[in-house]
Amino acid sequence: MVSYLKGKKILVTGGAGFLGRQVVHSLIEQGAIRENIIIPRSKDCDLRVWENCVKSVMGIDIVIHLAAKVGGIGYNREHPGELFFDNAIMGIQLMEAARLANVKKFVAVGTVCAYPKYTPVPFREDELWNGYPEETNAPYGLAKKMMLVQAQSYRAQYGFNAIFLLPVNLYGPGDNFDPKSSHVIPALIKKFIEAKENDEKQVVVWGTGSASREFLYVKDAGKAIALAAERYNGNEPVNIGAGKEIAIKDLVGIIRDITKYQGEIIWDTDKPDGQPRRCLDTSRAQKEFGFVAVTPFEKGLRETIDWYKINRRI
Repeated sequence: MVSYLKGKKILVTGGAGFLGRQVVHSLIEQGAIRENIIIPRSKDCDLRVWENCVKSVMGIDIVIHLAAKVGGIGYNREHPGELFFDNAIMGIQLMEAARLANVKKFVAVGTVCAYPKYTPVPFREDELWNGYPEETNAPYGLAKKMMLVQAQSYRAQYGFNAIFLLPVNLYGPGDNFDPKSSHVIPALIKKFIEAKENDEKQVVVWGTGSASREFLYVKDAGKAIALAAERYNGNEPVNIGAGKEIAIKDLVGIIRDITKYQGEIIWDTDKPDGQPRRCLDTSRAQKEFGFVAVTPFEKGLRETIDWYKINRRI
């Protein structure tokens, strides 16, 4: 069976990033030709500029829009305006440029942060509009969520084939370990490794530890997005996740054990927990394009920690 991707010219915004590299790898595994995959670099192609969006989609068959400005809770609290504007304007302009250029398919990659703060667990796609997102994530989550509105309205008015995916928190080798903007797993890995090396007696962790999160290994996420690009052409949003949650307190314990840190953990309860729980219903992804996450969580954590130890000083 010949892949839908074979011979297609594919634009992958953010294709050189943490998730993007895995998406590109999976596209090639599924029949895309490497020479036909175009990866614009943000330093050369600012997608907040309309003319750059227009140039980027010329001659393109499929757009996979991964590019985003992102960060953890601290970064989100300090940069809400930037997170809203930059993410909204990139997505809106790129999809409009793709429509005008008669691009055959647009894959919009959103975020679990788009879900309401108190969504019943597991999160089902039908619950996406039943409340306001958790406050620290809202500007980013709503900016990305506008691509769903745009995709569905463009499909209704223009017959434009745009799909919308909702990935959960990602982790894995190559993640962002900058403490100013990193997410919870790389932030904790960095803290515990440095605390062990410096013989620190305590590690301070934000919040109470009671919140839960779901994490998806980045290679699995890349596979899911490539499968959706090849096989899914529906109007409804689709969750991309592992379908399992873990309490932050348990996550901290696992990372402490893997890094062999022996000191005390101090919970800074003046800092926010963020959304109380996150866990996705992933049945639609399995039904529509056959995606099931395969990487065991602790195995993925060990690989991420090993990668960081090797690469942090390179």
